[in-house]
Amino acid sequence: MAYQAPTPELLARARAVLADAPVVDGHNDLPWALREQVRYDLDACDIAEDQSHRLHTDLARLRAGGVGAQFWSVYVRSDLAGEHAVSATLEQIDVVHRLVDRHPGDLRLALTADDMETARAEGRIASLMGAEGGHSIDCSLATLRALYALGVRYMTLTHNDNVPWADSATDTPAAGGLTAFGEEVVREMNRLGMLVDLSHVSADTMRHALRVSRAPVVFSHSSSRGVCDHPRNIPDDVLAQLPANGGLAMVTFVPKFILPEAIAWTQRADANMAERGFHPLDTTPAAMECQRAFEAADPRPVATPATVADHLDRMREIAGVDHIGIGGDYDGTAFTPVGLEDVSGYPNLLAELLRRGWSEADLSKLTWQNAVRVLRAAEEAARAEQALRGPSIATIDQLDG
Repeated sequence: MAYQAPTPELLARARAVLADAPVVDGHNDLPWALREQVRYDLDACDIAEDQSHRLHTDLARLRAGGVGAQFWSVYVRSDLAGEHAVSATLEQIDVVHRLVDRHPGDLRLALTADDMETARAEGRIASLMGAEGGHSIDCSLATLRALYALGVRYMTLTHNDNVPWADSATDTPAAGGLTAFGEEVVREMNRLGMLVDLSHVSADTMRHALRVSRAPVVFSHSSSRGVCDHPRNIPDDVLAQLPANGGLAMVTFVPKFILPEAIAWTQRADANMAERGFHPLDTTPAAMECQRAFEAADPRPVATPATVADHLDRMREIAGVDHIGIGGDYDGTAFTPVGLEDVSGYPNLLAELLRRGWSEADLSKLTWQNAVRVLRAAEEAARAEQALRGPSIATIDQLDG
């Protein structure tokens, strides 16, 4: 069925919700796009200007989308290993700080839930950071603490490949979830107040981390496996554990994770990219030209806001409205749903949910309240943990042999 834009009445209601409860988006890969496209030259790619020709994100579209807080992903590819991964992550963190410094009227660095509320009151976009993949700490708890000190407030335990202490959703299982060192990583994150992000990890790793964590976990950009059977999505039994944990599952918009028909198409598109010498996650202009040429020859199945809403309906049914959020994955994917093409599209999703009977109060939980609550709960858990123990100096060799 072709996408039908929402009615003006529904859009007006959606924007009224966002005026009071703006979107906290769990995952945006703008820092990596800036690395790939302009090598962090913010003069060459100024997000105060229209960047719609090459990015999903700029300040005007964030404002149009009703975004009030953004977790900027300080992701690095998992084929960067060891010290190279650490230094690349530091470069990613640096560019987020530079963006905030460059645009003080629009962005505010946020390290706490109170900072998020202050930014909202000031009319600025709270800028938080999340590290995507445990390879970024090179099996070092001291490096984990350093990332926290620099402002990182969640870490995704893996990306697309396993780390030595945790299994990824898209790699061959090796640890059976978490190793003993992996458990210590989770405990140290709890002690710091850094959210444990379970997007990208295997279902066994999800379940293992939920057993270990003494603070709420998040899924920064994952959808429902019951709606779309992709290993990157969350099984129903894991969603059902979120109320007891207090955690948050933030739906993503990536078509291959939300639309079953898009899975096989994406596999063909990725193979085409590899044949032409591109990484499947490459979003440089040359890579995108390659993707568009493939799409012209082999039209892709198209997702819409209704596709995303199907996932949110299922996630709400199982986990409850207090445990769901939004993590679009903009600038980290080549393709987006029609109606959600970029960060200006969030009102279209809310309009679809209003059409389905969601209340304004429940939408406010989805967009703002749940994410703020979860970060505040992690801060409270950290204070309790810090009263019990100091920083861990355990090593992977000591715990895993």
